[in-house]
Amino acid sequence: MSAQVNIARDMPPRAARSLRAAVLATLVLALPACTMGPDYARPQADVPPAYPVPATSLPPEPPSSLPPVNIAIATTPAAATRWWTAFGDPTLDALVDEALAHNQNLVIAAANVDAAAAILTQTRSSLFPQVGYNAAAERQRVPDTGLAAIIPNYPNPQNAYQALLTASWEIDLWGRIRRLSEAARANLLATDAARDGVVLTVVCGVVQNYLALRGLDQQLEVSQRTLRTYAESVKLFELQFKYGQISQMNVAQVHSQYETAAAQIPQIETSIQQTENALSVLIGRNFAAIPRGRTIDQLAAPSIPTDLPSALLEQRPDLVQAEQQLIAANAQIGAARALYFPTISLTGALGSSSGALHDLFSGPTRVWSYAGQFVGPIFTAGAVSGQVAQAEAQDNAAVANYRLSIQNAFADVDNALVAHDRLREQWKAQTRLVAALAEYSRLAHLQYDAGYVPYSTVLQAEQSLFPAELNLAAIRTSMLNGSVNVYKAMGGGWVTAAAGAAPQPTAGR
Repeated sequence: MSAQVNIARDMPPRAARSLRAAVLATLVLALPACTMGPDYARPQADVPPAYPVPATSLPPEPPSSLPPVNIAIATTPAAATRWWTAFGDPTLDALVDEALAHNQNLVIAAANVDAAAAILTQTRSSLFPQVGYNAAAERQRVPDTGLAAIIPNYPNPQNAYQALLTASWEIDLWGRIRRLSEAARANLLATDAARDGVVLTVVCGVVQNYLALRGLDQQLEVSQRTLRTYAESVKLFELQFKYGQISQMNVAQVHSQYETAAAQIPQIETSIQQTENALSVLIGRNFAAIPRGRTIDQLAAPSIPTDLPSALLEQRPDLVQAEQQLIAANAQIGAARALYFPTISLTGALGSSSGALHDLFSGPTRVWSYAGQFVGPIFTAGAVSGQVAQAEAQDNAAVANYRLSIQNAFADVDNALVAHDRLREQWKAQTRLVAALAEYSRLAHLQYDAGYVPYSTVLQAEQSLFPAELNLAAIRTSMLNGSVNVYKAMGGGWVTAAAGAAPQPTAGR
């Protein structure tokens, strides 16, 4: 149903002005009181007051003549702006800075924020009067019958020229446009939070790939050192076999040792190349050799405080994004409910219309009009109620997604803290194991040289030591990555600070 009220052109100017003022005053005064739909309230979520920091359940270290295992731990606050500097490697710091400046995913994320800001500008524009212009020129010929045949000197063909300023304004009496603007603003903030999430992913990705690279470098060094040692053993055993001092089986055994170490090197080199490629993409450059700084053993492990408040979780980009999406879904309910009520708009035009171009702006050619329009539904066969039901269902889904995001966030933090704690203990145990196997290998060589044990004893010792050393480098890498995972799971103010060094949306933050 629609109804249109036109104010006649011949209405006295004073009466017309009074009518317009009364209509506008009535509508403007009614605006603040009529906003459809529920106002947003954050859903209740059951959260602990602090993150649970697990204590190790391992027994104390056994007494040993081996040197104690110490882990270098850097002291840094939980929400430090540049926690990765706690590793103490300027090369890593430079790679993170380069990634923040040149990563292409960050460029895409900034563009997405600009697009969301433009949508908000478009949506909010409907709250204000829209002013435009219209110009037209027309020339037409009518048949020489009818009026053209009766009226002397009837102009045929005819010219028509028109120039108008137009204005229109939809009165947001029921708050539909304001709810849509609220949703657009929440979507903008959600997109900005998604950009922060990309920053988090990029920074942690650079750090973790760099740690993996240094761990692989150490594995390669261990394999190459072991291969050189085995190569010397092969030469020695071949000479001993040549002069009849040992059997061919001993030569075959030492050859098997050599080939075992040799087979590891191509695998490690492939992993190094792939990790360098991944780092090159993250820092926004074509493939190039990645510079190295400190070794994996020289890198310090950032400390994790034991009194982490749950409030840090609110700064996680994914939770900020989930809540803003919930706010947008809640606002869409009001926008949908407003469709039940009439749309009220005012339109007007002012200009000139003439059959001759030179008379277009003369006094007699002046034209104007203004009108108020009320358009509303009577029967829509469920179109409006369906939109309301859809908005409410999407809001319910957004609430569930928000609560699920909180649960996942706490699970992420708990998993990261548990892994961080256990990996430290695992690294200590693996370090003691390598030291014990190295001592075992040394003693086996001494006893073999003295003729007390067969070479199979030496072979067994070295076959255990080599993979243990490779595993030690991998566990050291995992332990340092465990610290990264804790900071990644917590989020925190460091993400916003790091985002300041990334490509910025032109619309601003």
